[in-house]
Amino acid sequence: MMDNIFPKIHKEGYKFLAISIILTLVVLLFSNFFGIIFILITIWVYYFFRDPDRISINDDNYLVSPADGLITQISEEVGPADLNLEKNTYTRISIFMNIFNCHVNRTPVSGKIQEIFYKPGKFLNASLDKASEENERNYLKIKSKQNGEEIIIVQIAGLIARRIVCEVEQGQELKQGDRIGMIRFGSRVDIYFKNKKVLAKLGQNVVAGESLIAS
Repeated sequence: MMDNIFPKIHKEGYKFLAISIILTLVVLLFSNFFGIIFILITIWVYYFFRDPDRISINDDNYLVSPADGLITQISEEVGPADLNLEKNTYTRISIFMNIFNCHVNRTPVSGKIQEIFYKPGKFLNASLDKASEENERNYLKIKSKQNGEEIIIVQIAGLIARRIVCEVEQGQELKQGDRIGMIRFGSRVDIYFKNKKVLAKLGQNVVAGESLIAS
């Protein structure tokens, strides 16, 4: 019960929370009104960096969502050119994370990380389709443990986000639902896959590591 009310926070959040608390204490010395505003900001910072435990289905016949947020696009697309996959066709699901969503990302399937590729870029609104080609982004190619199929995860920085945090390494073995990193302050995650039936719906809110998006 207490974990739901006071969830643990991601290590990336400690310095931001500390700064927010210090600023709040300083402001309270001069103004109760603005101090209350800073208290609310501090609560939001804590809430933003929350990192709750999740329980995955542990069945690699399914793909679980790599991110919390709103499904904004489901389409058939060529693979990312940055990974030289533009000759292949994939199903792409885009998940937009607003500033109130949990921003810790997770692997949708058990498998081995074959490739990680970081690409600097712009900071357009992450909900825009062209953000997948122009924004700062990080690619993870995961080879499914079950059938060897490639699953592509793309962490895309947003309008406010300025850092993508990747917490895994090339060659690392992952279990379905394991943490792979996070993106700070509003962003998007795309997942590319083949040979699976889409279970998710456009406009659906999904939960990283738990919501089933394909089978």
